[in-house]
Amino acid sequence: MSDKKNGIDQALIRDLANILNETDLTEIEVEQDDLRIRVSRAGTPQFVQAPIAAPAPAFAAPAVAAVAAAPIADARSNKNAVTAPMVGTAYLSPAPGARPFIEVGASVKEGQTILIIEAMKTMNQIPAPRSGKVTEILVSDASPVEYGEPLIVIE
Repeated sequence: MSDKKNGIDQALIRDLANILNETDLTEIEVEQDDLRIRVSRAGTPQFVQAPIAAPAPAFAAPAVAAVAAAPIADARSNKNAVTAPMVGTAYLSPAPGARPFIEVGASVKEGQTILIIEAMKTMNQIPAPRSGKVTEILVSDASPVEYGEPLIVIE
């Protein structure tokens, strides 16, 4: 019998975490019915529970979900946020172990490559839409991104 607390299959989460450790992956995501679970060891720990097709179940933790969603909502409303032009995987450097394209506090020029998004096995360089100072980097290296998701804030 699996450990279930408030409808969340804790045994499944433990199994996913074990898979991460055994395979040296940084992130794994599974979808089951109307529940999506992502386990990641890269960047800041996040808890995001979003229904796929149905409304949020009664066991949702609104306080935790609100905290995780707040920075994204703030960044989306920030007119200086550079958003993802496509769905894919964001890379902050040109190669593993290489120096990142940009860092917080760095000045960038319009057209300068700020990151790469891999989509359909193609590496797409994402240029800065304007010159300015990088005040926030909202994604971690090798993280999946959605179309329109805020990536970087350039003031």
